[in-house]
Amino acid sequence: MLEYIIKYDPGADALYIKLKEGKIADSEEVGEGVIVDYDDKGEVIGIELIEFSKKRIDLGELIVKGLNVAAITK
Repeated sequence: MLEYIIKYDPGADALYIKLKEGKIADSEEVGEGVIVDYDDKGEVIGIELIEFSKKRIDLGELIVKGLNVAAITK
C-alpha cells in the first residue's frame, strides 16, 4: 500500500508531501510556491507548497488524482 507523509509547518505556512523515501538530488519550482523534489533517478519524492493557507487545494482530491503536479500549479 502506498502511503504519503504530509507535514505542515504553520510558522512557514508550508506543506510538504513526502511520496517516497530517498535523498533529494534536485528541486524545481514548477509553479508559484510549488517546489518538486527529485531523487537521483529523476523520480518525484516530494512536493512542497509554500503559502499553503493561501492556496485553494483540496488535499483529498489531489491524492485521489495521484498527486498530479499540474493540478497543484493551477
